[in-house]
Parts: sequence; structure tokens; C-alpha cells
Amino acid sequence: VQFTHSSGTPSYTVPGYFAADGNAGQTSATSGSVWRAHLSPDKTGQWTFKIAFHQGPGAAVGDNAGMPVVPFDGLSGTFHVGSSDKTGRDFRGEGRLSYVGKHHLQFAGSGNYFLKAGPDAPETMLAYTDFDNTETRLPKKGPLKTWSPHAQDWRAGDPTWKNGKGKNLIGAMNYLADKGVNMFSFLTYNAAGDGDNIWPYVERDDRRRMDVSKLDQWGIVFDHAQANGLYLHFKLQENEMDDNRFGSGLKSKYIPEALDGGNTGPERKLYLRELIARFGYHLALNWNVGEENTQSVQQQKAMTQYIKDTDPYDHLIVIHSFPSQQERVYRPLLGNQSVIRGASTQNPWHQTHQRSLEWIQASAATGVPWIVPNDEQNPASLG
Repeated sequence: VQFTHSSGTPSYTVPGYFAADGNAGQTSATSGSVWRAHLSPDKTGQWTFKIAFHQGPGAAVGDNAGMPVVPFDGLSGTFHVGSSDKTGRDFRGEGRLSYVGKHHLQFAGSGNYFLKAGPDAPETMLAYTDFDNTETRLPKKGPLKTWSPHAQDWRAGDPTWKNGKGKNLIGAMNYLADKGVNMFSFLTYNAAGDGDNIWPYVERDDRRRMDVSKLDQWGIVFDHAQANGLYLHFKLQENEMDDNRFGSGLKSKYIPEALDGGNTGPERKLYLRELIARFGYHLALNWNVGEENTQSVQQQKAMTQYIKDTDPYDHLIVIHSFPSQQERVYRPLLGNQSVIRGASTQNPWHQTHQRSLEWIQASAATGVPWIVPNDEQNPASLG
């Protein structure tokens, strides 16, 4: 959907997605006739919309291939956007968090800068018993979570799904906000990884069909998090299934769970486009290419360029690396060599300042300053 403010700017081309009956998070519907696109308006006044709706090969990954779907293709209209009434921790009171060519993100509305502080673990946050069709292939190493200690943190009026499910994880979001932190991180795909218990698909190994009810339920949690001032750190894949291509002792063979073998083909495009379509309207987030990423530089550039081309709101794109491979991973992506504008670092505690400063200075020297958070602490037992 093309959304345009009456003044002519801004104008956003927003990807849409299949939403089954329009309430799948509550009904677990797997079929229906509802499609949805999310505008994140940053200007009051009149907006127009125009729909592009095609069917055929390539249409689901953003290509305008195939035939227009009558009578929906070309439909247009107008609507009015009023001022936000949100205050406090709710990000809607401050506006979109944007990269502004500095070492910290800035809220477009308030002008405040953002200092990210919060838990990087557990990465398997979304491996939760109350989400539809969620299972683990490694029950001993990666059991599903109940988040039962946070039942006490759910409050009357907070969201749930399917007659009261989700209270414990919603309570966990409240707990984080009450402690004063402002972010959390999570994997959205880890088939064949450490937990082997998170994927957005109807079936683990069917990477062409999205699970609409599970994704709607993820969205309920993300909505509540943003309303409570919690930045979303999306980890898009992890090392064990990014089709590790380099490094001594790392796998070099094709990994079946790696989307398109690490390339940006139809599987990876479909995955990225679905996440952007469903969750890209949120105001405070980053797309992390992958934990301890070992794709080739060419693969990293292709993946991040597709994210940038698809995300209408131009959210921060970062990349994570093994501590010993930061030079190999980060250096070729600095400056205008890529669309990445941040690192996601993993360092031993005693090296955190030194290594953070190294990439702050190295990126600044190119004229494209990076955001350089310290996301993982070694050793893991201390972190």
C-alpha cells in the first residue's frame, strides 16, 4: 500500500501480509480473506492510500509480477491522522527512533537520544508454550518456556489471547518496564540452532507458509512492549543455521535450515518481508542480520540491502560477530560499503570499552558513524 501525506511528504510503500480472518491470534484461523498493511504515520492531517495487489510467481516476495487482483488492485482513499495522546514510557509519545548519522539513535518527535540498556537473554524468548504451534526439537537443551514467575506481573486490562493465554509473557514485559530497562532481544528463527524451537512457519521445514496465528500472537507481545518503552532487538538468525561459510573449525557444508543456503533468494525474501510487513511499523527496533554471523560479505550485503529496500521506515540494521572475528566481519561493511549502520558486539568484560571504542572510531573515520552497543558479555556464566 502506498501511503502519502497530503503535503506530498512523507510517502511510504508498505508491504502487506495475509491475515486470515483478521483475528487469527484469538481464533487460530488458518484461512480467510483479510489482508493487512500497517502505516506508522509521523505527520498529522490527511493521508491517502493506494493499494497494489498482484498474484502470481514472485508476488509474495515483493515483485510486482503476475496479474492484478480485481477489484482490489488500484483501490484508493483518504483518512485523517490526529495527534498522539501518549506519554511516559510509550514510544508513541516520542516518535520513531531513527539513525541520524551519529553514534546514538534519535527520536524523531521528542529529539531525545536513546541509550539502550536491557537483557540480551534469553534468545529463545519466543519459545513460549502459549504461542500457537510452538514446539522444541531439543527438549533437554531448548525446552519451551512458561514464564510462570511473571504471572504475578500481569495486570488487569493487559492483553491476552485465546481466553487468557499469554499473561506470563505479557507480565514479563511489565517486569522489565518496572525495572527501568528499555529493550530486550529475541530470535525469530533458530531451526537447527541452539534451541531449535522458534520459527514463523506452519511447519519447521516448510519455509513457504507463514503461521498467521502464531505471528499475530508475537505481535500482541511486541505491541505491549512498545507501549511500555521496550525496544525490539530482532535477531533474524543464529550462527548454527546461517550456512557458515568461513572460519577454522566451522561448518562449511550446506545447512538445510539455512534460508536459500545463506543467499537472499525467495525463502529469505519471504521471511524478511513477512517480519517487516507485520512488525516494521513499530517505532523502536533494529534488524540484527544474525547472531555470530558467518555469511559471506556478499551474502550480508544482499540480505541487508533487501531489508533496506523493503522496510519503509528505514530502521537500524546491525550485525553481530564472534569476538575473534570482528575485524573480518565489521571492516568490509563500514562506511558506504554497505547499508549496515551498527555493530552488535560480543566482548569479554575487560575488553568492552577498548573494543567498543575501536569500532566507534573506525566507523567515524569513514564518515558514517556506527551505533556500537555491547550486546553480549563473555564469559556466558557472568553475562
